[in-house]
Amino acid sequence: MNYFFALLIPLIFIVSFIFASFRKVKVYDSFVEGAKKAIPLIVSIFPYLATITMLSTLLEVSGLNALLIEWLSPVFAFFGVPTEIAPLILIKPLSGSGSIAMLSDILEKYGVDSYIARCACVAHGAAETVFYVGAVYFSGLKRKRLTAALCISLFAYLAAVVFGCAFCLIL
Repeated sequence: MNYFFALLIPLIFIVSFIFASFRKVKVYDSFVEGAKKAIPLIVSIFPYLATITMLSTLLEVSGLNALLIEWLSPVFAFFGVPTEIAPLILIKPLSGSGSIAMLSDILEKYGVDSYIARCACVAHGAAETVFYVGAVYFSGLKRKRLTAALCISLFAYLAAVVFGCAFCLIL
């Protein structure tokens, strides 16, 4: 089975190339044209990504992350969200890899079948890295209404965590 999945992506590429050649598409030229568009995209996204990276690092190093967790833990507890997953909830909108590391620590510490671990998995899967996706989507727009979109995304993420933890309690 693992062998099949290892071959799946190369197989998709090969089938796509064969299909494109039957359709008389110049595969290499099309690929190069697409690659040319990647450089301006990277240049336009870079400032947003650098800001997000610096923000997440500054939150951790300055101790503000720990202070936020301390302040928000009673709010999470009020809504039925375990306070042990508060660090994961705060880091997920900023950093995908940081949230995976945090989830791994929670699973190792509390066990994979515990209520806390189930809530942590729901919190991790409840949203994408909101600020990263916002940076990618809004970097190409001339009129940026990023604040409203981020607020709605963060509210939806927190609502998903609260409802997901409620469902984990039932299950």
